[in-house]
Amino acid sequence: MSALTFRQRLEFRLGRWLSLLPPRAQVRLSGRPPIRIDGQTLEPEIQLLLAAMERWGRPPYEQLPLARARAEMRRGAMTGGGPAAPVAAVRELAVADSLSARHYAPPEPGGPHPLIVFFHGGGFVLGDLDSHDGPCRLLCRHAGAHVLSVDYRLAPEHPFPAAVDDACAALRWACEHAGELGADPARVAVAGDSAGGNLAALAAREAPVALQLLFYPATDFVERARSHDLFDQGFLLTRGDMDWFSRQYTAGADPEDPRLTILRAGDLERLPPALVVTAGFDPLRDEGEAYAVRLREAGVPAAVRRFPGLIHGFINLIGVSRTSRDALVEIGGAARALLATAAPDRALA
Repeated sequence: MSALTFRQRLEFRLGRWLSLLPPRAQVRLSGRPPIRIDGQTLEPEIQLLLAAMERWGRPPYEQLPLARARAEMRRGAMTGGGPAAPVAAVRELAVADSLSARHYAPPEPGGPHPLIVFFHGGGFVLGDLDSHDGPCRLLCRHAGAHVLSVDYRLAPEHPFPAAVDDACAALRWACEHAGELGADPARVAVAGDSAGGNLAALAAREAPVALQLLFYPATDFVERARSHDLFDQGFLLTRGDMDWFSRQYTAGADPEDPRLTILRAGDLERLPPALVVTAGFDPLRDEGEAYAVRLREAGVPAAVRRFPGLIHGFINLIGVSRTSRDALVEIGGAARALLATAAPDRALA
């Protein structure tokens, strides 16, 4: 688990200071009028943060050597996550024989508490345990749950379906070993953001979990939803990024394969209840919400919580964006409530 570097601490303090300015000052400093698209207004602090990132500059991922792209993503996510929120305990372990994982124990008495198995985002190419340390800690605290963050294999070294296989194996392992982690084996949930949301949704088909918690999941590799056209430039996740991620991960696979495009998968009826979290200014917004519709059509309870003024990746901005932090705290509370009495009614596939 890496600590923030001196540069990251400086960037965090600047970002935190900017987030504390009055909204009008934030908009003014961004150099643009309030950004309103599709009946939504971008949060002023996010507008200023995006303007600052544009001024600092970041080369597109596809123009960077792979190692540097991964380092840049990790640095930005750790800076945006801010200082580590305290939990009861953190330990490193291996799951499903060979996958690195990090276990966070909730800082509250009683128990056994639920277990949330978490898969990080990063386009199936970037991201690791450190990049999502901040959101996992906050989720642990506010969901009142153990969190097991899993470091699955990444493309292009390990293209599709390696990540899917790892996610399914890790979730099965967690269901079988929840008691050894001090968690309630009857209340295991699966969660993930972006690419990790895709993996969480796919793994939920293979293990008896009580809840799937999907943050702006990638669900469709076949068609571009309307939100792609609206938000694929200027809101952190760009069309170039998405195309680069897809080329690295799919490696010529059939985009209609249901292990890629779960939006078009059949046999959704036996899946656990879902909470799908989306951001208003996110290219993936519409496909995430469409997946919730598909689940409801299959008879699966599925709720959508859209945060209209936020962007893709907001759970990695909780240290420099109060609205992003508040959003994750809210979802943690919702997960706590949903898991309070939940239990799966399905046998292992």
